Amino acid sequence: MSDAIDPARYDALTFDCYGTLIDWERGLLGYLKPLLERKDVHTIDDWTLAFFGDAEARLEAGPYRPYREVLGGVLDAFGTRLGFAPTDAERLMFADSVGDWPPFADTVDALQRLGARYRLAVVSNVDDALFARTRARLAVPFADVITAEQVRAYKPDPRPFAEAERRLAVPCTRILHVAQSRFHDIAPARERGLDTVWIDRRGPRDGGATKASDAEPTFRFDDLKGLADALT
Repeated sequence: MSDAIDPARYDALTFDCYGTLIDWERGLLGYLKPLLERKDVHTIDDWTLAFFGDAEARLEAGPYRPYREVLGGVLDAFGTRLGFAPTDAERLMFADSVGDWPPFADTVDALQRLGARYRLAVVSNVDDALFARTRARLAVPFADVITAEQVRAYKPDPRPFAEAERRLAVPCTRILHVAQSRFHDIAPARERGLDTVWIDRRGPRDGGATKASDAEPTFRFDDLKGLADALT
């Protein structure tokens, strides 16, 4: 793993969205903490995020279902564990909250800088309609967007990456995949022969809303600004 990166080696950058471009832990807690408090349930943030990550990964590993349904199933799992029954309205509102989750402070500027040099694409575990609201927040044109809904599979399944390579029509050796989750992204992208950048948003803090993985990235940066500085 290194941060010595050659800008001329790549033609296209593919990005995970939630956790990499979008501050999904802030978004998740922004919905879940008030909901749990209304249910008279009080949890530690790190536990809430870890429980979410485990429940989401378990649901995504089963037969394909839309991400709206995955989030509803996660909320049901919280209810089963903590002793409450989510309403249909709460399930719908949880999914709708995805469009309100904020970008990280460095995201838009970094994407604009990188987009001036490279083709940019998103590879995300989400539904098309949910990503449409997020896309407006990113304010950057993407060459393509590949969602779980389109390929009917969730990362770490290799199908989203294969579809990205097909649409970009760029050799995998000329694509750099950028992501925060080593479980969802770094491991399967490396298996396909892609170079990868781990955006280590959490730094020394353990835990978070993604399952643990020891997959080794090609490069590591603390944030997107560091990556943009290295490539532009």
